[in-house]
Amino acid sequence: MLQLVMPQTWTVVVDVIAWGLFHALTGYAAHRLPDRRLARDGWGLRQRRFEDGGRWYRRRLRIHRWKDRLPEAGALFAGGISKRELPALDVDGLRVFVRETRRAELAHWWALWCGPLFVLWNPPLPAALLVTYGVLVNLPFIAIQRHNRFRTQALIERLEQRRTRA
Repeated sequence: MLQLVMPQTWTVVVDVIAWGLFHALTGYAAHRLPDRRLARDGWGLRQRRFEDGGRWYRRRLRIHRWKDRLPEAGALFAGGISKRELPALDVDGLRVFVRETRRAELAHWWALWCGPLFVLWNPPLPAALLVTYGVLVNLPFIAIQRHNRFRTQALIERLEQRRTRA
């Protein structure tokens, strides 16, 4: 294993800057994804049986109690869309919201996957702590995006069924 040798103070500075860069770069990369690439849930984003339309997050994680307390950075980059509020209450607006939850989820997965890079310049224990930090910081945001997307997709289906019946 390659390990760069730096004084401890510099290692801490590099670690803090690295996490900031990883989050900024993965957020920007997700922001730059074309909308057509986010038109549907791929293998990694698709719903798993246990998630039960997003209800698992409400029952097990009580996500509805804490999700609004976390920061939202969807509009951080020019042209980005905040997920604090729905863009519109019609089906098209809900589809935009679903697309943006995919974008945000990918950004957080990519940031989380940067964690193992810390083994390149940190001793094993600090590297493990930094990887753990990455998991603990990103998983709540991933859970929020999945919870919101699956609930919104179910709402879109209900609205489309009503539209076809009318």
